[in-house]
Amino acid sequence: MRKMTEDNNHKAITGAEALLKSLVEEGVDTIYGYPGGAIMPVYDRLLDYTGSLRHILTRHEQGAAHAAQAYAMVTGKPGVCFATSGPGATNLVTGIANAFLDSVPVVFITAQVASPLIGTDAFQETDILGISIPVTKWNAQVKKAAEIPDTIARAFYIARTGRPGPVLVDISKDAQIETMNFRYRRCTYIRSYNPVNPIVNRDIESAAVMINHSERPLILAGHGVIISGAVAELKSLAEKGGIPVAVTLLGIPAFSHDHRLFAGMLGMHGNYAPNVLANRADLIIAAGMRFDDRVTGNLKKYAPQARVIHIEIDSSEIDKNVRADLGINGDVKEVLTAIFPHIRERKREEWIREFRILDSTEHEKVIRPETEPENGELKMGEVVKVISELAGRDAVVVTDVGQHQMAVARYYHFTDSNTLVTSGGMGTMGFGLPAAVGAATGTSDRQVIAFIGDGGIQMTLQELGTIMQYHIPVKIVLLNNSFLGMVRQWQEMFFNSRYASTEMVNPDFVALASAYGIPGRKIKNREELKASAAEMLDSDGPFILVAEVSRTANILPMVEPGASVSEVTLTYNSKS
Repeated sequence: MRKMTEDNNHKAITGAEALLKSLVEEGVDTIYGYPGGAIMPVYDRLLDYTGSLRHILTRHEQGAAHAAQAYAMVTGKPGVCFATSGPGATNLVTGIANAFLDSVPVVFITAQVASPLIGTDAFQETDILGISIPVTKWNAQVKKAAEIPDTIARAFYIARTGRPGPVLVDISKDAQIETMNFRYRRCTYIRSYNPVNPIVNRDIESAAVMINHSERPLILAGHGVIISGAVAELKSLAEKGGIPVAVTLLGIPAFSHDHRLFAGMLGMHGNYAPNVLANRADLIIAAGMRFDDRVTGNLKKYAPQARVIHIEIDSSEIDKNVRADLGINGDVKEVLTAIFPHIRERKREEWIREFRILDSTEHEKVIRPETEPENGELKMGEVVKVISELAGRDAVVVTDVGQHQMAVARYYHFTDSNTLVTSGGMGTMGFGLPAAVGAATGTSDRQVIAFIGDGGIQMTLQELGTIMQYHIPVKIVLLNNSFLGMVRQWQEMFFNSRYASTEMVNPDFVALASAYGIPGRKIKNREELKASAAEMLDSDGPFILVAEVSRTANILPMVEPGASVSEVTLTYNSKS
């Protein structure tokens, strides 16, 4: 057990200071937040902790939530976020839900009105526990200062273990002011909580038999591979078994795009080969992914010939959407490590050749026209490709949500893990800019490049103020098509090109950024692209590159709603 200092054991301190000391004990170095009435005691004491706790003042609580999530994704440590009661707390909800669906550990600390006022509809009183129950892994309310250390210890333990996720601790104002004798013990066990179940040897042996006897196996790698630190184990298993690896959106950095076994991204706007061949595979090995609808398409038509091995730390995900012939409830890294010795070396060259043939088809019909156009308007894909080629392989890429997100997923060349920060399950527009703040303040030795659309950036544009205040060297690539691009694409394809409320009249983004002291450049022609991208990447501080791209280009391939993944289409001809 960690030795307690005299100060920790005997000095009477306020609940506010107890909270801050608890965070220090947990190794926290950065907090994202926004002050207000109910949390003022905490912020008052925070002034005394500037040497150990850095506070980033965002311009909105939602921005703080997204920044804390991005920090967690690039560091592997829980993010921490502060907000006051009432609207401060409710402004976090979208960010909490985003972290919940994407399995990211964030500890949210909200303040509450004084305990005698709880339940009286006091000024800025909101039942944030009731509101956040569906989107938190655990939450708790503290009304006594003495309860703060143990509650915080429990919060961090729950947030980072098992399937990670957000937790919320709501602290009444009087608990922040009340004094107590501080003592901190990190939580390592909760009797009613078993985050990881032991591996069953029989399951490992069964999985190995299924893999060894398959002729057309396909690995589907999700975010869980990255969370568990199983990137090396995944590579080893794939190489030994000669098994192609396809990735989900959040699992993109789990397998190097340079590798001969990389099969591409799954799903609605994923690559042609893994979508088509998922329905030809005789074995699906799903590792750390949850078979959401964007991956499977029509469930009734999904992988009809395949047996399924589902490796997942959260038992509730097994058999939820796709029935598993073998469900293995455990940590991905531990499971892959256990399976590896039992796998026979195989090449499976004929099976791999099927992927390469389909890759060539997609390259000629979609990828080359999008990334190497010879004329016409500037395209999202070519902007992404050029920046990918110029940026370092360890650069952290952040995206917002929309067409540009899919362009990045398809055309940015990822080779290292923990290099992509994006919103998966929630698909939260407005995520990109504050997430870039969190990613950049979470890493000091890697460049952070944020790809954002003109719709998404205007949802959280105020975080340019945060970038300005803290001199955060984020490189912002604004792909401007003057449309809510993905919605417009669906309107074109499924609503007879009736563009209802999707066309946007935008400001001069370069001038707007300049008002925040951020230099920038606007380009319309591909002749300007490479030099302007290099200028952005070579700049010392923040920079915005506004690329005026095609207004009506579509992201293809696409699995249409209700279709099988094998019915993915490479082309679309407008009927308008």
